[in-house]
Amino acid sequence: MKKILAGILLVLLIFFAYKYFQNQQNERQKLQENTSLIQEQIRNVGKLVVTEGTFSQVYSYKDSKKFYLDIFSARKKALIVVNAEVTVAYDLSKLKVAVNEEEKTVNILSIPEEEITINPDIQYYDVTQDYLNKFDASDYNKIKERVNASIRRKVEQSSLKSNAQNRLISELQKIYILTSSMGWTLTYNDNPIQNSGDWTS
Repeated sequence: MKKILAGILLVLLIFFAYKYFQNQQNERQKLQENTSLIQEQIRNVGKLVVTEGTFSQVYSYKDSKKFYLDIFSARKKALIVVNAEVTVAYDLSKLKVAVNEEEKTVNILSIPEEEITINPDIQYYDVTQDYLNKFDASDYNKIKERVNASIRRKVEQSSLKSNAQNRLISELQKIYILTSSMGWTLTYNDNPIQNSGDWTS
């Protein structure tokens, strides 16, 4: 009788041990699947978040050179119309993220700076130039530099960058929604994210 009871106990012990290790394995597998899913979502979000804008401006360019003890001068001038396409982007492939499986946290360590790209379409009108002072490559380079600097100032004063930041937050919210739905915690610089306002803190 004792042998039978010992046998039954042994079978039960083996059965519960098997179930325990099976559950542990399933939990570990589920954790790894969740981690892989979160990492895949981060990779998917790691595309450029782009905001575009168009800026137009009219410039007047003038230049003169003096000759023969400043007795004679040669002039050139042009009316310049600029239509510039501007993009503000975040390269989220540079997003630094740490995933902690044990604590079930995704910590965003740093967000890359925005990248501003200016593509000006420059049209020249009313171009006049003297024989001794003609337009050359240095003039066109100088004009393009001035145009880019002027457009960049306009971008800084506009809402283009803030619109890009809003788009960025919208993309990062996708990670928050995923992690939250899976019982994970998303943090930014070790601060838990509870809502979209926490991104700017």
